[in-house]
Amino acid sequence: MSNSEPEFSDDLLDGADAIASFLGVTRRRVYHLVGTSNFPAFRMGAKICARRSVLRGWVEEQEARNSGKRPRRAA
Repeated sequence: MSNSEPEFSDDLLDGADAIASFLGVTRRRVYHLVGTSNFPAFRMGAKICARRSVLRGWVEEQEARNSGKRPRRAA
C-alpha cells in the first residue's frame, strides 16, 4: 500500500447515516441512490457501507459527466 492511500478503517463509512453525512445528503437519498443507480456502496450484513476514496471518485465522475469533462485519474 502506498503512503497516499488511507488505512481501510479510516476510509470506511459504516452505515447510511455516515455516508449521508459525508455526501451532505439525507439518509433516504443514500438508500435511493443504492437502489436506483450504480452508487459505489456495498453491504456488510444489513448495513450499507462505502469507502470515502471511492465516493470521491464517483462524485468526480458525476461532475465530469454533467460538465462534459473527463474525470481525473489518480496516478
